[in-house]
Amino acid sequence: MKIQDKCIPCIVNQAIKVADMVGLEDKNQLLRKVFTYLSQVDFNTSSTPELIGEIFALLKKEIGNGDPYKETRVYYNKMFMEQVSDLELEINVAENPFLEAIKYAIIGNVIDFNPIHDLSLSDIEACFLRLKGEQLEINHSNLLMQEISNADTILYLGDNCGEICLDKILIKRIKELKPSCHVFFGTRGEAVVNDSVEEDAYLVGIDEYATVISNGDSSMGTVLYRTSKKFQEIYRNADIVIAKGQANYECLSNKNENIYFLLLTKCGVIANDIGVPEMKMICMKNGK
Repeated sequence: MKIQDKCIPCIVNQAIKVADMVGLEDKNQLLRKVFTYLSQVDFNTSSTPELIGEIFALLKKEIGNGDPYKETRVYYNKMFMEQVSDLELEINVAENPFLEAIKYAIIGNVIDFNPIHDLSLSDIEACFLRLKGEQLEINHSNLLMQEISNADTILYLGDNCGEICLDKILIKRIKELKPSCHVFFGTRGEAVVNDSVEEDAYLVGIDEYATVISNGDSSMGTVLYRTSKKFQEIYRNADIVIAKGQANYECLSNKNENIYFLLLTKCGVIANDIGVPEMKMICMKNGK
């Protein structure tokens, strides 16, 4: 998906937000570097997740902190780890537990610290309560279930902290559907905003059901040409790719592989590209 002009303020605001969070008083040098970088970007070939990754790398160097959201990630991971048992009970009594597990994994996508969303803990809790009562706007879950039953390898691309606890529940369901299926769980290669890295996946225990694999890149999504050769090989050989979140949609929506996008449409740019309203839950096979 090509970058949109409406994405530029979001990209710049992300840098300002993190600078404020770590107490950087003089932002002049940082902003000069940000705008210098943006002035050299080819917006016809770049994606927003790639740009945010590059700017976040500039920011980490400027503030001298390689992982400014580390405490936030640990907090939300541990908070949702404590709720996993209760959430699984809710899923187990649903009419369609697999669909409910997909729905909960998508609801978890609300955990986002991009400045255009900037939700507080109370906002996140309110969204959870509201979305539990809604249906998926696009629902290809039956097709996904059928394909899982025939799959030997699945690559599940994670997204945010906290959210990965809900991913773990869904991956457990996938393994129950097809125990012999080898599931890989892909993380970002380096810290970028509140996106999950390998240590987050191990912290919440995703390795109980999946092989954890770093994509080797610092982009806010899965920018394939920047990922490691090992990751690209797993991606190419996977029977199904399950891609969580808006950033993965932006990076992979123009690909031809067998991809299912699981996300919440949290901004107008993504919602318009998919053709649905904002704040809707999506389980969509690519090209459908």
